[in-house]
Amino acid sequence: MKLTAIAAVAKNRVIGRDGGLPWNIPEDFAHFKQTTMGSTLIMGRTTFESIGKPLPGRISVVISHRPPPAEYSQFFEAATASATRLLWTHSLAQAFEAAAATGLPVFVCGGANIYEQAWPYLSDLDITELDADMSGDRFFPFIDPELWRETAREPKQGFSFVKYERHSIYPAS
Repeated sequence: MKLTAIAAVAKNRVIGRDGGLPWNIPEDFAHFKQTTMGSTLIMGRTTFESIGKPLPGRISVVISHRPPPAEYSQFFEAATASATRLLWTHSLAQAFEAAAATGLPVFVCGGANIYEQAWPYLSDLDITELDADMSGDRFFPFIDPELWRETAREPKQGFSFVKYERHSIYPAS
């Protein structure tokens, strides 16, 4: 299974502050929507709660030790692969299994702990690289050029859309 992390990352690797994003870049939100539409998203519970609902046209696979909230029960029903759906799992392994079963492209979309856990398994990165440092309390893993090769860059005003692929075996610990 191809596994891609998607994130907006400040120059100093900040991805979050106080449970949310420390910036508002509409073009990045549009890129995220266009890139992930019709796919499966793996995320932690805190990231899911910061979004506030399952994203339309995607399957959200949430990792949490807590039980799923009852207010989202309508999204747990069986639906077509491209419908808005919510799957609740209790580990990264369960999330990978659930995501693979959808047969759709799979994106890891946060938060920091989920990126760290998934890092050894990622094949690709789809990063919005901000041209500035930001204050924050959540960080994206270091993109080591020994392990990752940049394959595309689209410069914008104050940021770039950048794609990477793994070009070396990451030593699983």
